[in-house]
Parts: sequence; structure tokens; C-alpha cells
Amino acid sequence: MADTLGIIGIGKMGLCFALNLERNGFRVAGMDIDSDYVNAVNGRTFNSAEPLVNELLKASKNFFATTDLKSVLDESNIIFISVATPTSDEGYDHSQVDRVLERIASFGKQPLRKHLVIACTTIPGYCDRAAAKVAPYNISLSYNPEFIAQGSILHDQQYPDQVLIGEADKNAGDAIENIYRRMTKSNPRFCRMGRLSAEICKLATNCFLTTKISFANSIGDLAISAGAEPEKILSAIGADSRIGDKYLKHGFGFGGPCFPRDNRALRLYADKIGYDLLISQATDKTNAYHLDFMLQRWLENHEDSKEIVFDYVTYKPGSVILEESQQLALAVKLAQSGKRVRIRERKAVIKEVKKIYGDLFMYEERS
Repeated sequence: MADTLGIIGIGKMGLCFALNLERNGFRVAGMDIDSDYVNAVNGRTFNSAEPLVNELLKASKNFFATTDLKSVLDESNIIFISVATPTSDEGYDHSQVDRVLERIASFGKQPLRKHLVIACTTIPGYCDRAAAKVAPYNISLSYNPEFIAQGSILHDQQYPDQVLIGEADKNAGDAIENIYRRMTKSNPRFCRMGRLSAEICKLATNCFLTTKISFANSIGDLAISAGAEPEKILSAIGADSRIGDKYLKHGFGFGGPCFPRDNRALRLYADKIGYDLLISQATDKTNAYHLDFMLQRWLENHEDSKEIVFDYVTYKPGSVILEESQQLALAVKLAQSGKRVRIRERKAVIKEVKKIYGDLFMYEERS
């Protein structure tokens, strides 16, 4: 079927993408290796913490899941690959993508042209190498990473500022763009380029955001040290249209599952090709320096406090993710300095914090 799209890997992001496509008129075949998960998705009994996923899943009529990769390949001419690429010493671990590509190649040369679209973040150069491996099987490959935040994935996919397409060729780029034109509601800018350029662009975008956050915190720390007004200073800076006020607030440093690792991955790639990407290194160092600055300020401001309370320790409010959380890092440093620290969090978050830190904190469960 011409309008049937395949998605290999229907975890948190892949499932959201499938549901957004389905509610905009596509028939979607999703594939995952976990049979229990696939059965729960097909039975519409799967329960997600991501906003609106449960509602859209139950309402969907043209989305089905399977563990059979061959059936997805047979039914779809365009297949998105949305499996995990965890952090590794080289930036990202591409082994899950590799296994998918090897399995597809094992089916032999395709009678009809197939197009794969890698939607997960990769180290620059990976997609060109992957494209060369699948080319003998009548398969082309493009790169189309997402710019989303967990907790608002469905919304972010439908209302992007830009759609980044590292196209195999013009026809592939046209096909991907047409899919997004049908799915998105925000009239995004379509940024089409080669695969290598798109891989660099994905990392560089998040590198710039980490730089902006670090800059804002540096200026805020400077203002506080001088006795000036950090919020007013940053507000004035952000009023300049060349700069803008997004991500230009004084507060916790950057964290979470995307910004830190993308910034570091870009530096690793730069090192590999012999370029010293100083801005990436400076951003990481500034983030760490800001955490130490915050620790000293909190110790001074809570010198006589019997207890310091954190209303959340995830990397951002509303999330359940602890990865590289600057809030949690500060709470740990305060507790290790001898302060009594109480964490008010949801049950699931407290459970994860206890696994790592045990009785370092006092805990209070909230809804």
C-alpha cells in the first residue's frame, strides 16, 4: 500500500511518531522485538506516561505492531528506523541500527526499491557508511533525526520549527518532506542536505543550545557575584533579535538524555577528524563550574537551615528522567556536605533515586 509507512523500533519516540502519522491519514506498520510489548500495543492495553499517547493509541484504527521485520519491509516502501543509540566512548553505540540493517540485508535484494530513514541520532559519517552497505540490496538510506523533548513528544513532532533531512537523493528527500507536510501543523522550515551535513547539523543544534544555556548561567553568576540583577540583564540581552530569549535564563545547568551527550559527541567527532572544537569543551566546563557556583550559593543561603527541600530532582519539571540532572547533582553535593536534604517527588522517581543513593536523602512522596 502506497500510504503504508514502516517504523522499526516503536519505543517512546517511535510509538509517538507512529501515532502522529496514523492520525494524519497514514497506515502505519510498527515493528519491535518484544512480543509482550507488541501484544500490549495491538491490544491497546499499553500504558504510557507520555502525554496523550494512551488516548491516541486507543483511538487509532490504522496502526498495528508486529515482531516480524520482513512483513514490515514487504508492506512499506519507506521505513523509518527509530531504535536506541545509547551513549558510548565513541559518542553513540550504533549496534541496534547495525542489527536492523544486517537483518534487512539478509532478506536479499529487494524486488521493489525500498527507502530506509534513520531517525535516531548518529555520529557523523555513520549514515554514509550504512547507505553503502544496503545499496546492493536495492535500498537507499536517508537521515531524519527528531528535535523533541520527552514529556511533549507528540506536540513537538507535530509543531517543529524545522525538519532536518539528510537525503539519499532528491526523490527520497521529496518523499520525506511530503510525509512531514501531511503530518505537521507548524509550517516548518525544511532543511535538506547530504547525510553527513545533517548528522553534523543535528549535533551542532544541541551544541548551540548548551552553549546558550551556559552563557546565560555564566552571565547570571557574574551578575550575582557583582551584586547586579541577573534576570534583568539576561532579559535585556534576549530582547536583541539577533540573540532571542529562548534558553537565556539563569538557573540550573543543562542535563537530560540529549544535550550533554550530543555536545560531547560533536567534540569526539571533531577530535576524530583533527579539529579542536573549543566551544564544546568550554560549554561542558562551564556547566560543571556553574554547578559548583550554585553549591556555594546554596550553602551560604541555607547556612542556618535545618533542612533543604527539592520539589523535583529530574532534569526538568514533569519528567521522570534523572540522567545528567543538575538538580539531583546539586542535591547530592549538598547532602554530601552535611546538609539534611529532603526530596519531594513522585513514587517512581523516589524509587530510582533510592536505588542509587539509598538513605543519603529524606524522601516525601507526592502525586
